[in-house]
Amino acid sequence: MACGRRAARGAHRRGAARGGPVSRPSRYGPSPEPSSPTRREVRRLNLPNPLWGSNGVAFGPDGRLYVAQFLAGQISAVDPATGDVEVVVPMDGPVQSPDDLAFGADGSMYIADLVPGRVWRRSPQGVFSLVSDQVAVVNGITCVGDRLFVNEMRMNGRLLELFPDGGAPRVLTEGLALGNAMQLGPDGHLYYPHMVTGQVWRIAPDGGAPEKVAEEVHEPVAVRFDRGGVLSVLSRGAAGHVTRIDLHGTGTRTVVTSGLAGLDNAAFDAENRMFVSSYASGGITELHPDGRTREIVPRGLDGPYGVTVAPTGTVYAADHYRVAGPVDGAGSDGVPTEVLRPFAHGIAADGDLLHLTSQYGEVTTYDPADGTTRVRARGLRQPTGLCVRPDGGLIVAESGAGRVLALAADDAVTVLAEGLERPVDVALDADGRCYVSDERRGAVLRIDDGRATAVADGLDAPQGLAVIGDEVFTVESGARRLTAVALTTGERRVEAEELAVGPPPDTAPRERPALFTHGMPGVAPPFAGLAAAPDGSLLLAANGEGTVLRLSPRRPPERDAPPDGGALDEITAPHEETP
Repeated sequence: MACGRRAARGAHRRGAARGGPVSRPSRYGPSPEPSSPTRREVRRLNLPNPLWGSNGVAFGPDGRLYVAQFLAGQISAVDPATGDVEVVVPMDGPVQSPDDLAFGADGSMYIADLVPGRVWRRSPQGVFSLVSDQVAVVNGITCVGDRLFVNEMRMNGRLLELFPDGGAPRVLTEGLALGNAMQLGPDGHLYYPHMVTGQVWRIAPDGGAPEKVAEEVHEPVAVRFDRGGVLSVLSRGAAGHVTRIDLHGTGTRTVVTSGLAGLDNAAFDAENRMFVSSYASGGITELHPDGRTREIVPRGLDGPYGVTVAPTGTVYAADHYRVAGPVDGAGSDGVPTEVLRPFAHGIAADGDLLHLTSQYGEVTTYDPADGTTRVRARGLRQPTGLCVRPDGGLIVAESGAGRVLALAADDAVTVLAEGLERPVDVALDADGRCYVSDERRGAVLRIDDGRATAVADGLDAPQGLAVIGDEVFTVESGARRLTAVALTTGERRVEAEELAVGPPPDTAPRERPALFTHGMPGVAPPFAGLAAAPDGSLLLAANGEGTVLRLSPRRPPERDAPPDGGALDEITAPHEETP
């Protein structure tokens, strides 16, 4: 099943060394090049992300660090010496949402497939077999010799032993308050976190009464022992805390603040070096005991999904676990400033405020200045794109219900249209008329008095939507192109092609896991958002590579031919702005 896609890391280093534009390996494969016809210059506002987030990590028998990527449904192997990344379990394989992994004594990889509640074994030869489909929200997984243990990331979750060769699971204990990454300690006990209560517990592999070993730990998401037997507890918050506890010596506790938001997991190599992952921004980072960090695989955007631009020109992106921005003001590592927000997908700027949609079925208004949030609507079925009305209200595409909603300034909800197949994004023209992209129908529709009239049909999975003047622009995610449609005549024009949206080329479509399972959001459907900037450019969420693209109208060619006789309007590959 290995597809063997690699991302070489040398270009990133060479660009930085010579002071030119910084480049970076892309998870999408070779950087796509816009092909003719194209009417827009394409520029990246941030650097690509080689990983779709990074969750569970474990060293394999070959010395490489294997990285589960929940959002993509794939697993990659990282060479810690070079940072080279190779996909070993592709996203069109049998695993839907890998969250953690572990290696058995025979070199088999065991995978916790969270959303469908499955545990897989991948043999050293690459053959998959299903170990269990009876573990709800399976997350933490570890091997003790040839024994396999898993736990559940839910309230009153279980910790179980599974038997790959057959046999009913054995429950060691129940009552976990959202279990997660666990490991065998030097005392022969299994250690695991309770994410909700801020505690660390342990239990013998053969069962018995569990014992609490630490409490008041900040948002514990994973427990890991270094080669000296010292316990490290990773926190999933914005500061990137790691709490080190000497359980069997002095009992002292120290906290290291890494600054890596959304820590997820860690692994120690034979030299006792600690490598950490981030669900919020991906990447692999070596974390020193004093808090210093060294980049192994660069971090970046997991999506992005929705994108917007504030009146000041600041660009923000909704990136599933966070709001990222300013995207065009990223630091030298290419990672925008981030604020962890739960499952943000749609985003629309409104003065100094940001309006967001969430997989939890909420529409919220967030004030970046003071961090306050106002809930505008609850209980919606997968709200995605949204836009702001002139009167201060909102228009929301409720994808899961096939509806377009209006939210008044007082949060009253009105149904503008229903019976749509899969509305994804919405936009308003200068006269306040509402347009919606229907991904499943393949159309852009105008909403008039509850009726949906097609402005353009036969599109290939349209998603992001924006109106400039008398044209509506949409991202055809299936065809990977930006298309303009004249609102008066219906005439179409391709603005740019070969865009990095959707899964990598030659990746087969796959079944999407359920949106919710046991109260937890599942894997997010892709959403390539689009927004119009004040200067007439368009901002596109290039979710295939983890960037936001600025697509600016190309200047008309000079009348006189250039002295070298070259082309007047040369088509160039997209390039990065130096952060």
